[in-house]
Amino acid sequence: MVDYTEGSGKQYHTGVGPEDIGKYVILPGDPKRCEKIAQHFENPRLVADVREYVTYTGTLCGQKVSVTSTGIGGPSASIAIDELSKCGAHTFIRVGTCGGMQENVLGGDVVIATGAVRMEGTSREFAPIEYPAVSDFGVTAALKNAAEGFGISHHLGVVQCKDSFFGQHEPEIMPVSYELENKWQAWLRMGCLASEMESAALFIAGQFLRVRVGSCFLVVANQERAKKGLENKQVHDTEIAIKVAVGAMKDLIKKDCNS
Repeated sequence: MVDYTEGSGKQYHTGVGPEDIGKYVILPGDPKRCEKIAQHFENPRLVADVREYVTYTGTLCGQKVSVTSTGIGGPSASIAIDELSKCGAHTFIRVGTCGGMQENVLGGDVVIATGAVRMEGTSREFAPIEYPAVSDFGVTAALKNAAEGFGISHHLGVVQCKDSFFGQHEPEIMPVSYELENKWQAWLRMGCLASEMESAALFIAGQFLRVRVGSCFLVVANQERAKKGLENKQVHDTEIAIKVAVGAMKDLIKKDCNS
């Protein structure tokens, strides 16, 4: 592959090198959330700011850790995990937002993904569609333990990943409405908990790269509850999901250090 960095020693898109990041990385989508997450670290510092990729590095439990934003969707998320793994990172937790799908998944809850519906394009360039997008069991268990420890209302299960935000929220206006609406009903009948945009690509890319990946999300609202005229609280502060992700990362670091 052509070295587009022309020997700089930094990754082309994320702008980081092995000396800049820890082996443990939290992955929000929004670059503006990075500073907020880094405040949970000891001695955080900004190490890179390139395109949608903002990276802070500090320590947790005495170990070097980082937070890198991925932007929206699978393509940019897969680039982030690929470049960060090339720099030595081996454990990743995506923390972001989602829309609830089942009636009991309420705004303000946290969803922890055990797997993801691959209704997006990025993962198909890694593996055939028959290959499942599943989270790392150890990371998922750590996320569950953290949510329970904080007393946060949470759900574990499969999430749906897509490329078109408005295809989810206004499928009836799309030329392929027949497909979007039919598949949405299938995901609901299968018990899919929530919809978001990055986990399928991250889980599949992580499996290929042989790194650990998990995901947790703040439920912003639930469009199915809205359709049925049920109470549909909106929550936009991601702090509870961040607490779960940071708590899980601390747990993983401690277990790794004791193993």
